[in-house]
Amino acid sequence: MALDAEGALNRTLMETLYSVSVILSRALDVKQAPHEILRVLEESAGLTRGMISVLDPESGELVVNAVQGIEPEDFEPVRYQSGEGVLGLILEEGKTLALPAVSSEPRFLNRLGIYERRLPFVAAPIHVGGALQGVLAVQPNRLDDGLLPVRARFVEMVANLIGQSVKLSLDVAEEKKNIAEERDTLRRTVRAQHGFDNIVGHSMGMRKIFEQIRMVSKWNTTVLIRGETGTGKELIANAIHYNSPRARGPYVRLNCASLPENLLESELFGHEKGAFTGAVAQRRGRFEMADGGTIFLDEIGEISPAFQAKLLRVLQEGELERVGGGRTLKVDVRVIAATHRDLEDAVDAGKFREDLYFRLNVMPIKLPALRERLEDVPEIGRHLLVRIGQMQGRALNLTEAALTRLTQYTWPGNVRELENCLERAAVMSESGHIDADLIRIDRQREVAGGAMSSAASRIDLEDPSLDERTRVIAALEQAGWVQAKAARLLNMTPRQIAYRILTLGIEVKQF
Repeated sequence: MALDAEGALNRTLMETLYSVSVILSRALDVKQAPHEILRVLEESAGLTRGMISVLDPESGELVVNAVQGIEPEDFEPVRYQSGEGVLGLILEEGKTLALPAVSSEPRFLNRLGIYERRLPFVAAPIHVGGALQGVLAVQPNRLDDGLLPVRARFVEMVANLIGQSVKLSLDVAEEKKNIAEERDTLRRTVRAQHGFDNIVGHSMGMRKIFEQIRMVSKWNTTVLIRGETGTGKELIANAIHYNSPRARGPYVRLNCASLPENLLESELFGHEKGAFTGAVAQRRGRFEMADGGTIFLDEIGEISPAFQAKLLRVLQEGELERVGGGRTLKVDVRVIAATHRDLEDAVDAGKFREDLYFRLNVMPIKLPALRERLEDVPEIGRHLLVRIGQMQGRALNLTEAALTRLTQYTWPGNVRELENCLERAAVMSESGHIDADLIRIDRQREVAGGAMSSAASRIDLEDPSLDERTRVIAALEQAGWVQAKAARLLNMTPRQIAYRILTLGIEVKQF
């Protein structure tokens, strides 16, 4: 009979242990679990009057944290010092204690007044990472039946589970803290990299730009950044986002000219599984990723009229549907767009929707070309040289003669061309000292003062009599051998024109 009773008790305790493990697996924060664990111990295993005490790291005392059937606000805080009472004894020795009856231990204090003196009592230490951090105490609901050691081992097992859960909770909390600290550090770094200090210039035109950025950054207004290629439109967009109330939110960027229309829709709006060949899983689009933050749409003037209508709905209503889906999704996104094109001409020509133009052109910011602010060239040159020097791991400097040489050129490729010129000069300098002789500027571009040769400018790229190689070379000449510009002239993507250059054996001119 005794063996049958022990077997039945073991089965009950194992089922209870499983229930306790389920409770602990659901809650990484062990503070949520104590009352539920104590309830299961009472209802499933007959271990009543459960109590969990935790160690106060400041005082070193055990503090009663949870009592079965009693809400925390219904009892006064109870503490036990090391060696004080039965719980204090466990705190001192770190060993499980099993009493056949409470009355058999004169040191039992029963400060809460909930334990029956004639019933057994079991208390086990809760260890976290090898250190005692608490005590689990229970009272079987029947007189000692000779199976107290079985119940004591079970209580130890539950205490060990609690300890492991507490350790996991502490590890998760520490990891969250480390991630939060790393995130904040990265945010500070990114803000410093993309703040106003990264936009250089003191000319009248740039002072106006700075003021516009400061004013518009405070609000969620849609911004349209205008300017030639290489004037730094992305820098302006970065500064607006990282100095706005949305700086803690996501910042998502996309160059609209880099993708064909069918991929652009999927990239911006996402797609459902099976929406098209290759859509093996559901995918969120850039607008969903930017929810609560900012999306920067570069080269917005390159999108087709058909896609403009789809984009307009998102800007007007804040709603979109994934490709292949029928569910309408709401998004809260601030839009910053940029283009080098004359959108007014595009509207007049019917190539750009007027309603989309007005939706985008809420706060226009027009960036001056570098030739319009040559007084900023020395300051920009020094700023770029510091960045190039950091990449090369050495100090670089420009002589006055080199600075004079830089200010004598009109820079049709704007800041991007200036940066390329300086990087080329840095590569050619053994000492890091850059004089005028290392400032190499293409003579043809310098004489022409623009981005195209006169011969190339006379070629009609739409002429059907042109062979493909001649057409591509003419487009490259007209674009100053900037492949992205040439691709737009030919209504190609940068990837397509790069493929044509490779297959046609065209030697790319370097400036």
